[in-house]
Amino acid sequence: MRASDFAEPVAVAVVIIIAVSLWQGMKRGAPGSAKHLLLFLWETFCTIASLALAVRFATAFSPVVESRLMDADLRPPAGEMDNWSVAWHTFITGVRDFSLLRFGLLFLIGYLVIRLLLRLLAAAALTLAAGAGSMAGASRMRAYAAAPGGALSRAAGAALGFVHGGGRALVLMAALFVYVSLLPNAPLAARIDSSPLYRAASERLLEPVAGGVMAEQGPVLSRAVEAEFRRILQRRYEIIDRDVPDDIREAALRITAGAKDDEAKARALYDWIGTRIAYDWDKADAYTERGEWREQTPEDTFRTRRGVCIDIARLYAVMARSAGLEARVVTGLGADGRGGFGPHAWNEVRTGEQWIPLDATWAASGDWFNPPEFDRTHVRDT
Repeated sequence: MRASDFAEPVAVAVVIIIAVSLWQGMKRGAPGSAKHLLLFLWETFCTIASLALAVRFATAFSPVVESRLMDADLRPPAGEMDNWSVAWHTFITGVRDFSLLRFGLLFLIGYLVIRLLLRLLAAAALTLAAGAGSMAGASRMRAYAAAPGGALSRAAGAALGFVHGGGRALVLMAALFVYVSLLPNAPLAARIDSSPLYRAASERLLEPVAGGVMAEQGPVLSRAVEAEFRRILQRRYEIIDRDVPDDIREAALRITAGAKDDEAKARALYDWIGTRIAYDWDKADAYTERGEWREQTPEDTFRTRRGVCIDIARLYAVMARSAGLEARVVTGLGADGRGGFGPHAWNEVRTGEQWIPLDATWAASGDWFNPPEFDRTHVRDT
């Protein structure tokens, strides 16, 4: 490795970790360093064991929790809900319906409980070990552990500290490996991946241990988590938008009054929204250029006659439900007209035994009510 490579952050962090551990080892001497190294190894074992057992716990109990929540009455209360109530119903129905959220929650609970039990087990074992020796022997041991000793003890302590620092550095590399594998587009991920020291550690140690699973499944899992998070946000919209204002309900019933079936009702609402709600380019530009987002309700969109895709999709879903239709908001990617795709939202409505897609936001550019090649321009989150 070239000397210039040590200027990059990963190498600097590793050097600092090893240097601090080396200094701590010299200061503690052989007894203190040995004790801290054993504690580090025990903590590492506890972490690995807790992770493995937590995966088994979450896998076993996820179907049980899903079944119990399916049987429970989780309908939101009538009337206006405060932010806490909205958050609670979004969370609890998300745990019921979204497998990744449910697995993640059970995994976290299992990990914390198992770690606590292992800590209690270790504390009990130390208490028994301390009680087995005489008070005089325990006093001598404490005094021995507290005294760094001479040059030989310091040298041995430094060697143990170096080993301890190497273990800490390996844990750091493993954490960075997981971070880069799961979140390749996250901040600093590219910088970390370009580090020669990180590349050497991941290629020679971490990737062989992981068996290529992180490299192959990491991006897939990352996209799945992102997609599920968006669906949870959609669930929040469904809960917030469940109470329809009278003016919107009356308009929806008036628009669909002459429709002969559900598809005709869905079409009538598509035509009405597509010709009366203008796209809010100012709001879109504020978000894409300055990161400013203005939340608005379907009532805001109905009143101002302006909104971006998610606003228009939420208004359509509310009006469709008011007319007796089963409708949902869909998020994903929409074609941008330049050969690429960008974040987008549209709707699906149930007619008979099928769900048909429609995009009232794009109504001004053509007929986007269940066209034959809708999926070529709309990629839903999966």
